[in-house]
Amino acid sequence: MYNATESFAEFNKVNVANATKIAAMSIENAEKLFRLNLNAAKIALAQGVESAQAAASVKDVQELLALRAKYTESGVQTALSYSRTLYDLTSEAQAEYSSIAEEAWASYTKGVAAIVDKASKSAPAGSDAAVNAFKSTFAASTAAFDQFQKASKQVINLADASVRAAAANASTATTKSGRKSA
Repeated sequence: MYNATESFAEFNKVNVANATKIAAMSIENAEKLFRLNLNAAKIALAQGVESAQAAASVKDVQELLALRAKYTESGVQTALSYSRTLYDLTSEAQAEYSSIAEEAWASYTKGVAAIVDKASKSAPAGSDAAVNAFKSTFAASTAAFDQFQKASKQVINLADASVRAAAANASTATTKSGRKSA
């Protein structure tokens, strides 16, 4: 005889394990973001002190203009580096969360399929049409979700490539304009 309580208890165990993983990942990612921001603040402070000291020792306008160009390029490079690192952290976290979601979905579909299979074996006579309708609906929704998931991955990969190309172009443009003004 089929026991639905055991199946639901198993689903709950898996859900608690996934929630624990997500909570631990969230804390770990928050720590990474905190370290990134703390490091960015330290760099900004150090660059500010360095540029103030350099500006205080300027003797003519040409030197001031060269100094301004130098620190402008440095500031842009620092901002690009920060943005790139932030994007990498975000992408990594998104991939981890997606992995957990995919694992949960696979576990869920496997569990539901097992429940439906067990329930259909112990279903009363004459309920074959209802069981088959449920199985077919579940199979269709699973296939639709899989297609959605594949499309989402393609969009994410395209967006990732676009962001990385834009960052590379911005870095190259900044370096070229910094060399021209120096």
